[in-house]
Amino acid sequence: MPEARETAVYTHGHHESVLRSHSWRTAANSAAYLLGELEPHMRILDVGCGPGTITADLAGLVPDGHVTGLEREPGVLERARAVADERGLGNVDFAVGDVHALDFPDDTFCVVHAHQVLQHVGDPVRALREMKRVTRPGGIVAVRDSDYAAMTWYPLSPGLDDWLELYRRVARANGGEPDAGRRLKSWALAAGFTDVTASSATWTFSTPEERAWWSGLWADRTVASAYAGRAVEGGHATREDLRAVAGAWREWGARDDGWFSVLHGEIICRKEA
Repeated sequence: MPEARETAVYTHGHHESVLRSHSWRTAANSAAYLLGELEPHMRILDVGCGPGTITADLAGLVPDGHVTGLEREPGVLERARAVADERGLGNVDFAVGDVHALDFPDDTFCVVHAHQVLQHVGDPVRALREMKRVTRPGGIVAVRDSDYAAMTWYPLSPGLDDWLELYRRVARANGGEPDAGRRLKSWALAAGFTDVTASSATWTFSTPEERAWWSGLWADRTVASAYAGRAVEGGHATREDLRAVAGAWREWGARDDGWFSVLHGEIICRKEA
């Protein structure tokens, strides 16, 4: 079993504004590219499961199988277990672990899934090799990551330009790659996969409710999450800079013509039978 290795610092942390975003995610809005591959008997590993909403959805889709949610942060797993309990799911469990050194035998899972994970790890190619190792022959590794440089919005906002430039700088200083979506296929090939299907999909926020939710969580995250602390401590921004960016988010969210699109890269990698 490979030894755990030092990885990137998780840029967002687990502030309420972060979990507010993560808890919104479902298999339908965040893993649609994978759902057609699932069969009722499958055993699935959900890497970086966070508060467990996608994990629980996957468990509901494999009633004769089993899903394990894996997370580096033990505290957030309490929330994930509560989600599974609320839904009465008996085919899901949760564990603490590192994707660079998975504590599972070779050829364990039918599907290994990771949503918004590889952008935050120190060695995405090694992570994919580990995901491949624990996947059964003929099984699937499925990964989806956003691509910050490809995010786009209207109306134009110098404050949101500042947000994007700052976020990308902080994420890279933490050892991650915020523009991961476009790199997934390349990383998979470097990890030794030969059968890789690449696709893309978006989240779009435009209705008043969507704008209020998206702008509000980013405004809060910018001034109150671990990301805010790392931006200041790393010398990337002052508290005043962060307040200005948060204000730009709220101004954008109040615009009737506001529109924001988040591009995601997606890959389905099939392990040789």
